[in-house]
Amino acid sequence: METFSTTSDKIQHIIKSFNLTKTLFVSSIIIGEAHTGKQSLARYLFPHAKLVSGEDQDEVIKALANHDELIISNFEKLSNQSSLDFSNKRIIATANYVGNKTLIDDLFAFIYTMPSLLERPKDIEYIKGIFLKEAFSTLMIDPSTVQTDAIPLNLTSNTKSLKKSIFTYLLQHSMDEKEIKAVLYHYLLKHLDGNDGYREHLSLYEVPLIEAGLQKFGSQLQLSQVLGINRNTLRKKLHEHHLD
Repeated sequence: METFSTTSDKIQHIIKSFNLTKTLFVSSIIIGEAHTGKQSLARYLFPHAKLVSGEDQDEVIKALANHDELIISNFEKLSNQSSLDFSNKRIIATANYVGNKTLIDDLFAFIYTMPSLLERPKDIEYIKGIFLKEAFSTLMIDPSTVQTDAIPLNLTSNTKSLKKSIFTYLLQHSMDEKEIKAVLYHYLLKHLDGNDGYREHLSLYEVPLIEAGLQKFGSQLQLSQVLGINRNTLRKKLHEHHLD
């Protein structure tokens, strides 16, 4: 059974409204950005309802003919919305955006707006915890070896980018020298070309080396000594890579 946890007042209101109308044959739609949990919420509220996607027109029509309770995801992708008959059915639709507002008003008795993750800061921490647990298990990383408080979370695509930022961070902080070399090898195998490949791709090594050195030592003088190059050469490279 789908689980759903939230501290958002807006989502709590959606859940409460659905529960009040759960026994009625009325149609509702949840509209909001992609990857905000609309489908998970619908599955949580109606665990036994058949789920179909608006990407498959024929499947939706077939499901409408055979089911009184139905979840239609990606509703905005249906091309025959005006021909749909929701009479005496409980339809729960989800959509990333409103197409024809007048048509939506005609088809659905209740229209809900799903807030983005940026509007749900406490939910972010909860979802982050779920993704961290999944990432540690999938990547077989010992949680005690990685500092997770400093993970830069990307919320531009809600849960999709959040999950990617967590997995990427853990990968970056758990790879050994052999794995890093393998990543560079495959990148260069794909992109190495032209007549000045060495100079073109030198920044792959120099930029992270200099940035990490400045972060670690906080002094150009000390870093030049650690790298074994003179200070003028370091300054030249800082300018060349736009790090000054």
